[in-house]
Amino acid sequence: MGTIGRLQSGPVIIMEIFKEFTFEAAHRLPNVPEGHKCARLHGHSFAVRITVKGDVGEHSGWVLDFSDIKNAFKPVRDELDHYYLNDIEGLENPTSENIARWIWLRLLPRLPLLHTIEIRETCTSGCVYRGD
Repeated sequence: MGTIGRLQSGPVIIMEIFKEFTFEAAHRLPNVPEGHKCARLHGHSFAVRITVKGDVGEHSGWVLDFSDIKNAFKPVRDELDHYYLNDIEGLENPTSENIARWIWLRLLPRLPLLHTIEIRETCTSGCVYRGD
């Protein structure tokens, strides 16, 4: 996990840090009841918040460089941005919950300190996944 974070030989300091991203994508939900509006093709400006948790480095003063989160997410975002999500393997039923888990599975090998994926498909609707 890196250098154990201590301030002036004090206790270990554990923190969560996050970085937010957006991507644009279209989808439809194939498993909703007949007549449900989400069965029709539509799009969202998805917001993603990636949170990592770990020790604050004694020398660096941070848990992880924000650019490490950005670099880890870039290839994942590139698979999603401006695509029809239903055509992506593993996202045939692209609910917010399934998108969050799909992102988690791709990020965890690159971000071992990964703690939370939050997906918002509107300003008032979303989900939080902690890999449980």
